[in-house]
Amino acid sequence: MAGKPGMRISEFCGLTLSDIDLENRVINIDHQLQRSSRMVYIIESTKTNAGTRKLPMTEDVAQCFRAIIEDREPPEHERIIGGYGGFLFTDKNGYPEVAMHWEHRFKHMLNRYNEIYRVQMPKITPHVCRHTYCSNMAKAGMNPKTLQYLMGHSNIGVTLNTYTHIGLEDAEGELKRVTGLEDARKELDKAKGEKAVSQKMFRAI
Repeated sequence: MAGKPGMRISEFCGLTLSDIDLENRVINIDHQLQRSSRMVYIIESTKTNAGTRKLPMTEDVAQCFRAIIEDREPPEHERIIGGYGGFLFTDKNGYPEVAMHWEHRFKHMLNRYNEIYRVQMPKITPHVCRHTYCSNMAKAGMNPKTLQYLMGHSNIGVTLNTYTHIGLEDAEGELKRVTGLEDARKELDKAKGEKAVSQKMFRAI
């Protein structure tokens, strides 16, 4: 879930009820939640200025957030951290969950899966989910500047580095796509030329 809309896990953990606009399908990201080694909860601004952004939700993401909000049980004592309250995920003491909770959850699911199935899954973390989302969008042909915005990268170079993971198969597919577009343009130009000639002949008659 954290990786699907391209959020950092700290941004995901910092989400509150007021950050989720289901009516307009928009996620507001203007802060992140951290927890120090001394177990102190801290609200910080996003990692970069570009990190402050509004993310559009696809229908499946909207359904996930709708279910999360419906299943959320208000804690007995709503914790306010840095002026923010109404966090989406809380522990048994009402404190918001942080990255560590999700890392442990991923590890437990992975270990359980590998105990059952012979084909073993590699290590998966929230950051891997974020990177996978970025890679999938790049492979799907998303405009790099759009992808940069969704990921909250301050430097387009960080986004473009995702494309270095694209291999021969991806390059062949992209080449075929571009070639197909060029062939279609030539056919269109040819059709326009034939139409112009026929109209000229008609007028001459």
